[in-house]
Amino acid sequence: MPFDFQNDVKQPVRRGARQQTNYHAGVSAEKSVERFYETQGARLRETRWRGPGGEIDLIVSEGERIVFVEVKKSRTHAEAAQRITARQMGRIMRSAEAYLGLCPCGALTDARVDVALVDAQGAIEIVPNAGMMI
Repeated sequence: MPFDFQNDVKQPVRRGARQQTNYHAGVSAEKSVERFYETQGARLRETRWRGPGGEIDLIVSEGERIVFVEVKKSRTHAEAAQRITARQMGRIMRSAEAYLGLCPCGALTDARVDVALVDAQGAIEIVPNAGMMI
């Protein structure tokens, strides 16, 4: 048979398989958080928007207010919260400022930065105005 062959050689685990798994878990968490905000009446504006400080996971509108959302996934909400650093929040704030510069009211736009914590079971906890707490 032309396609009958045995493959006794074990395939090596691809380098980056763990990173790929983490990437897909992060995308899944972002989609869950996006749906959560939509059920609260928010409208999605951007996903993974890149500004001068780095990437903002989600940008949603709550009426006239713009909400910048950083999504963190880990086994527990506490572990997810521990993964947020002041340096990272500073980068998010720089990108948020750049995004607001594109809005008609600029820096006068009503805005906040939330952190969405997602645990291993998919439960979501929102920390509103997290940029003010870090």
